[in-house]
Amino acid sequence: MKRIFLFLATNMAIMLVLSLSASLLGVNRFLTSNGLNLGMLLAFAALMGFGGSFISLLISKPIAKWSTGARVITQPSNSTEQWLLNTVAAQAQKAGIGMPEVAIYEGEPNAFATGATKNSSLVAVSTGLLQSMNQDEVEAVLAHEVAHIANGDMVTLTLIQGVVNTFVIFLARIVGYFVDSMLRKNDEESSGPGIGYMVTVIVCEIVFGILASIIVAWFSRQREFRADRGAATIMGREQPMIAALRRLGGIAEGELPKNMSAFGISGKGGAMALFSSHPPIEERIAALQSR
Repeated sequence: MKRIFLFLATNMAIMLVLSLSASLLGVNRFLTSNGLNLGMLLAFAALMGFGGSFISLLISKPIAKWSTGARVITQPSNSTEQWLLNTVAAQAQKAGIGMPEVAIYEGEPNAFATGATKNSSLVAVSTGLLQSMNQDEVEAVLAHEVAHIANGDMVTLTLIQGVVNTFVIFLARIVGYFVDSMLRKNDEESSGPGIGYMVTVIVCEIVFGILASIIVAWFSRQREFRADRGAATIMGREQPMIAALRRLGGIAEGELPKNMSAFGISGKGGAMALFSSHPPIEERIAALQSR
């Protein structure tokens, strides 16, 4: 809750500064005279920007289970499932969080963690990962996911997404009103936003949304480095995590559904590295080796 409060307070402070700056520059008067109330726009942008993010966070576990077909282990049916439960329980205790649900899903090598709070989370691993890694490497992957939960990464990523969404919605509509006003400055009979406003808002939301995605992806990459370090701390040594990353670098990891890709153990880089939720495997290994 402290993490949520800090991010909400930060967002409110940013919105306040933005509102005051707009008022001092005369933007508020301009927008009000053209039928737009800046205060209402700020409230609308925050509601839309954070509303969707919080709803997404609250339903993250059921959506993850549904989209991957993950089966939560309630009663272990074999030694592997029992080992998974025991390992995650020991790691969660060491990390100071509640016991997550543990699940297995059919698919190529990957794993993920999600959940609205540290004490109500889910760790899932694929059958492909269990088959392609040895026990130490699987344990390191589980520790990485437990570290994500302990770091509150699902919450912070959601809140950062909410902040950038708010700015995208807010700024797109301000630009839309400016453009629409310029296009219709000699049309005194018209009232309300015109086609210029609607087209500009759509274009700006696309452009600003792309820039926002870069910011969110950058944060996501930083949290991967932190989770790698967290896994090494939980296990008491770096080598298992390094070995797991090397193994992932040598196999074709399974793709998660788009809404879950940022929560997987690895991701794709290449030409779209700015938009990648995960750093290159080599960089993650180098960061652990220099720890």
